[in-house]
Amino acid sequence: MALEIAPGVAIEDSELDERFVRASGPGGQNVNKVATAVELRFDAARSPAIVPEVLTRLRALAGSRMNDEGILLIDARSFRTQTQNREDARARLAELVRRALVRPKKRRRTKPTMASKERRLESKRRRSATKQRRGRSRDE
Repeated sequence: MALEIAPGVAIEDSELDERFVRASGPGGQNVNKVATAVELRFDAARSPAIVPEVLTRLRALAGSRMNDEGILLIDARSFRTQTQNREDARARLAELVRRALVRPKKRRRTKPTMASKERRLESKRRRSATKQRRGRSRDE
C-alpha cells in the first residue's frame, strides 16, 4: 500500500524505513518495556516520486530533519501506541512533501505610486519641522 501525497504523487511502502524505539518521558513501567516511538526514514534523493525541483524545496522545509545524503528522518513519539505514532509519522511526512510540491509564486516588482511618494515626503517634512523647533530659539 502506497502513501498517497497528492493526485499522481505516491510514496511506496518499500521506500519507507520504520524503526521502533523506546520513547522517553512519562509512562511508568510501560515506557521502559515497549518500543512505541517511530523513526521513519525516507530517502527523498533516490525516490522516483520526488522530482529535483521538489527535492530542493523539501530540503529547505525539512531543515535539520534531512541529512546531506537526502534522507529525511521523522521522529514520532507523541502517542502511547506504535500504531498511532506510525500514522502520525506518515501524516507528517505526507504534509511535508505536500508543502514542498507547491511552487512559490514569483515576486513581481512594483513601483510606489506618486501619491505614496508624496505622503512619505510630506511626513518627512513634518518630522523635520518638529525636530527643528526643539532646538534653542534664535534670540538666545
